[in-house]
Amino acid sequence: MIKKAYAALTALVCLLFASGTYADQPMPWQATLQPAATPIMREIRWFEQYTLWFIVPITLFVLILLIVVCWKFRASANPVPSKTSHNTVIEVIWTVGPVLILLFLAVPSFNLLTAQLTLPENPDVTLKATATQWQWNYEYEGTGDNPLAFDSYLLKDPDRAAAGKTDLSTYPRLLAVDNEVVLPVGKTVRVLVTAAPTDVIHAFAMPSFGVKIDAVPGRLNETWFKTEREGLFYGQCSELCGKDHAFMPIAIRVVSEDKYKQWLTAAASDLPGAYKSLMAATDGPKTVDVAENAQ
Repeated sequence: MIKKAYAALTALVCLLFASGTYADQPMPWQATLQPAATPIMREIRWFEQYTLWFIVPITLFVLILLIVVCWKFRASANPVPSKTSHNTVIEVIWTVGPVLILLFLAVPSFNLLTAQLTLPENPDVTLKATATQWQWNYEYEGTGDNPLAFDSYLLKDPDRAAAGKTDLSTYPRLLAVDNEVVLPVGKTVRVLVTAAPTDVIHAFAMPSFGVKIDAVPGRLNETWFKTEREGLFYGQCSELCGKDHAFMPIAIRVVSEDKYKQWLTAAASDLPGAYKSLMAATDGPKTVDVAENAQ
């Protein structure tokens, strides 16, 4: 029985991770950060766990002090309140202690911030993301005289069958889009983020990448990431931008370099066909059959 259970567990794990369409997305009752897909996000997750070693003891210590003070110095036990005005030892402790704790938090925090803000000198891919109410427009820089550009909208339920995206586990409701950003795995990607000149402030956020940066009209912000695994990753606009703020998702499909180059070449002349071919290579042939039958 033990061997059979082990074999079943192994098969389940292989099934879960064999698909190239493994998607990183918010999960019901999720209490932790999303799994890291970039080195920066791994550092963010480490820093979160590191800070808990300070937060939990401090919280418990303060709670114990409150309980002790409430019990020991209650009115019934101390009809004459203490007239103590100061205590040098306690004052030194509560001054030096927090300073040391802040130093232990500040050093790794500044190191992480430096890593996030140090942009690569020679990125492999440069992507421009322009936000408007309520969609994203993407443009691949350095792809010739006519750079590849397209809009990315929230995928509506009536359009799922035609797009071949009926699997809600891979293409979740309110997160799936009609046109995903496609990027190669293991390559440094620079992202130029802005908003339309007459629009409002938005924010480009991809939790699994450790990326979150404002899209400001008239200003070009920069960020970067380097993905370590393939998959379909979801984010959202994270700056309140109007009535449809909650319906402005971001989807990035990370594939092998060969698949990326094939998609990029095909997308220059036939964007829908390029997506269909890419989905056939990553999702499996069933998705393409559904899409073709719906046309």
